Amino acid sequence: MLLTALGIVISASCVYASLRRLWLAADATGLDAGELASELRATSGRAGLWGPLRAEIEREPGADWERDLFTSLAAPSEARVALVNEQLAELDYRAQRWARVPRVCASVSSSSGFLLAALAVSAALASNDVDINAALVAAINVVTIGLSGTAFCVASHVRAGAMTRARLASADALVERLEAWAPAGEPAPHSKT
Repeated sequence: MLLTALGIVISASCVYASLRRLWLAADATGLDAGELASELRATSGRAGLWGPLRAEIEREPGADWERDLFTSLAAPSEARVALVNEQLAELDYRAQRWARVPRVCASVSSSSGFLLAALAVSAALASNDVDINAALVAAINVVTIGLSGTAFCVASHVRAGAMTRARLASADALVERLEAWAPAGEPAPHSKT
């Protein structure tokens, strides 16, 4: 019973860490860059929307990356490329945070399941009254718990990777669309020029 509880704690911790990675991948930016790029594509040729769009982004509380992107795109042309690339690198960092955690957690969860199963069988065989059926049930329980945690971690890893690739591709599309609209050398917001 104690080994089963320990297996649950280990697998639950691995699942929590994998969920955290999934959340970090989903929350890399405040807005969905794919939807925004799609909407901007539909309004092709209407570069006059730059100002109102930037004002809306400024009002959005969770859109800090998007605000920094707009500021970078409005920079003078000699600094624009470097600032935009810096924002893309920042987005890549945000989207890749904890990227290895689900793989490590999958390994920890499965390894701990097998280790605890071996301990359950060893403890039963070492006792004076050997109940092999109870030992096998305990071993199967902890292996099942460990493999369940592993399956969740693997699924989380795959989903987070797909989400990250899609988010980075849509951010590239958004930057491409916004670069066509950005006025050259616009002063930064709240500046006194």
